[in-house]
Amino acid sequence: MKISTRLKLAQIICIILLAVMAAIFARTTQQMRQEIAKAAVSGEVLRGAAALRYLSLEYVLHHQSRTRAQWLQRHRSLQAVIAGDSDFAGQAELALMADIRERHQSLGSLFGELQGLQGEFARQPERRAILLELEARLSGLMINRAQSMMSDAEDLARLSRANMLSAQSKLVASGALLGGLVLVVVIGAMGLTLRSVSKPLSRLHQATEVVGAGSLDFVLDARADDEIGSLARSFDRMVDRLRQTTVSRDELIQANVALQTEVSERLAAERKVVAQLARMSLLHQITRSIGDRQDLPSIFQVVIRCLEDQLPIDFGAICMYDGSALEVSCVGLRSRPLAQTMAMGDGAHIGIDQNGLSRCVRGQLVYEPDVRAVDFPFPQRLAQAGMRSMVLAPLLAESTVFGVLIVARSASGDFSSTDCEFLRQLSEHVALAANQARLYGALQQAYDDLHQSQVQVTKQERLRALGQMASGIAHDINNAISPIGLYAESLLETEHGLSENGRSCLQVIERAIDDVASTVARMREFYRQREPQLTHSTVNVNLMIQHVVDLTRARWSDMPQQRGIVIEMRQDLAEDLPPILGVEGEIREALTNLIFNAVDAMPDGGAVTLRTRYAERMDDGSGPYVQVEVADSGTGMDEATQRRCLEPFFTTKGERGTGLGLATVYGMTERHSARIAIVSRLGQGTAVQMSFPVALVSDTGVPVTPSHVPGPGLRILIVDDDPTVLASLENILRLDGHHVTKADGGQAGIDLFGEAEAAGRGYEVVITDLGMPYVDGRKVAETVKRVAPAVAVILLTGWGQRLIPDSGDAPVHVDQVLSKPPKIRELRLALARCSGHLS
Repeated sequence: MKISTRLKLAQIICIILLAVMAAIFARTTQQMRQEIAKAAVSGEVLRGAAALRYLSLEYVLHHQSRTRAQWLQRHRSLQAVIAGDSDFAGQAELALMADIRERHQSLGSLFGELQGLQGEFARQPERRAILLELEARLSGLMINRAQSMMSDAEDLARLSRANMLSAQSKLVASGALLGGLVLVVVIGAMGLTLRSVSKPLSRLHQATEVVGAGSLDFVLDARADDEIGSLARSFDRMVDRLRQTTVSRDELIQANVALQTEVSERLAAERKVVAQLARMSLLHQITRSIGDRQDLPSIFQVVIRCLEDQLPIDFGAICMYDGSALEVSCVGLRSRPLAQTMAMGDGAHIGIDQNGLSRCVRGQLVYEPDVRAVDFPFPQRLAQAGMRSMVLAPLLAESTVFGVLIVARSASGDFSSTDCEFLRQLSEHVALAANQARLYGALQQAYDDLHQSQVQVTKQERLRALGQMASGIAHDINNAISPIGLYAESLLETEHGLSENGRSCLQVIERAIDDVASTVARMREFYRQREPQLTHSTVNVNLMIQHVVDLTRARWSDMPQQRGIVIEMRQDLAEDLPPILGVEGEIREALTNLIFNAVDAMPDGGAVTLRTRYAERMDDGSGPYVQVEVADSGTGMDEATQRRCLEPFFTTKGERGTGLGLATVYGMTERHSARIAIVSRLGQGTAVQMSFPVALVSDTGVPVTPSHVPGPGLRILIVDDDPTVLASLENILRLDGHHVTKADGGQAGIDLFGEAEAAGRGYEVVITDLGMPYVDGRKVAETVKRVAPAVAVILLTGWGQRLIPDSGDAPVHVDQVLSKPPKIRELRLALARCSGHLS
């Protein structure tokens, strides 16, 4: 019989025995489950009986309604448990269950009688002694019934446990019996198989060893017809063929040795080629990675990370060399804990050692197989951190070392010649990429500087063009508003019968004219920095704020209401606020711009708050100061907008904005030596705070302007190409009692002055405009001073006090300069000084 047949027969017998054992186990397991279920019911009955006994005793002692409810609940739950037989089959078990049911029912009846007896106490108090005796007997019976039921439950539980243990013993015994049978069958089958297999296998093993030792004379001569017999016959045929074809043993050994030597050499060459290819691939990968980067930190980080991941190394860093020491520029991510241990974090400085580092910064590749044997600070620092071998590769650019690549491993002599050559080539590529990055950075910086210069030049040209255009516009605007200002001031001074409303309106017109004139005068300040030309005076901030509110009422009240929007103007003004020193028109214009900006920032309405306060000290220690704040509840600004909001021409209003509002406010604060701060959050509104120094006591004195007409009866010649200005000046001066002659141009003024001098009726004062066609005010003044040097010349200019736009020429042949629109008090003061009535 074949071995495979014997094994299959043993397998079938084992399967049959296992099936029988499984059936027996299933039956005993089912019995075990039944016993466990009966034990669980017995436990429930025992717990219910014990609970009823305890609750009966507590109810007998205290008669509490809570105890009564608990007793009834427990009685019902126990009734549900013992209602059926619950798989109890033995006579003893069934008898105990019957006794438990009987006692349970009797106990329920006794508990009901005891409850009825409690009602009798209330209905028949005269029978209390009898009822108490009856209650004691019923209580005793209940306790006895509960105790008996509990005893039966305990007997039932003990019986269930005994049955469960018996079933368990049967299960274990049957399992042991069947296991023994299976074991006997398996052992018998294995014994038969081994006896028929082991001896032939041992014979075959012996034959293999003999043939393997070189002897080909051994013959098995097997006669069995099983698998081993077939194998033995095949072995004999193989030995016979080998006997016919094989060579001598010595020749075979020599050929084997030669073959092994050749294989070893080829494997070594193959490993070397593979290592070189891996290094070349890594070098190519690093070169491609750093070639895409233009900043040194990124290049260095890529190099160290690739070395840590793929070379690999235990510590890697790149240091920059400044000619005297090394500075750590980049440390690998895995090398950072070691770098902290060696105090070689980013930015750390390393002195140049006389051995390795000094040779490296001279351009040599340095390899130390065991740093413990090198008695210099830097190798010893690596040795203390657990490193044993080290390679230092210089980074050269144009024959100059600008950095060092440091790599180390924890094993001695762990860098091969291939590794050193790879690190040398890598350092050359890194040096080239780093040099390109440095050149790119320098080129980028130069480009940025050039771009910034172009932007500044473009902006300067735009501002210059604006200033040149503004200079011409300023002259025309000042000429246009001069009569308005003169007539408004004259009416306020001479017309005493004006109504309060009319006088108030004229005052608003006068302040508006001043603001327009101040705005026009400062338009050129955007393209050319100049020293302030206006005279500062004391300013009542709270009163000025009231004027600004009145001036802007149409913008924050009337115009929004037409669109159905309500903007509330709130004022939180500090009392007894000291005055500040400044130009009231400029500050008023700045507040007006801020209110307009606040209104524009609240398209759906909101509140504008004007707030003032006084403080003794500023943040920088200077002081005291007055702070003026304009706050709104509008859209607010993000950080980018806040950074640029003070720049000229920067606006977020699109075509509606000019970008000069906040720039004008900033220029005003600079001219007043004030501080400006902007607090804004997107969606939460904006607050602009301006802090002005308080006027000192010595600064409160203001030059007194004479209110009387200086030098009555002065002969005055007025020269201007604007007939409206001529008419207004003539009317004002005639009201002051002067003799006025007017000329409608520069040449006409020169002719009239020459005729008067020839006739002996010369003029005492000449008032001339600066900007006139053909013959301007400078030529008029020069001619007057050449003909009659004693005649006073007052120059009126719509370009402000600088005479000519975009020139730094000082006034020549001029005694006084007045800006348009002129004020009556300034005109009178100038005439008084020219006529000698005021020094």
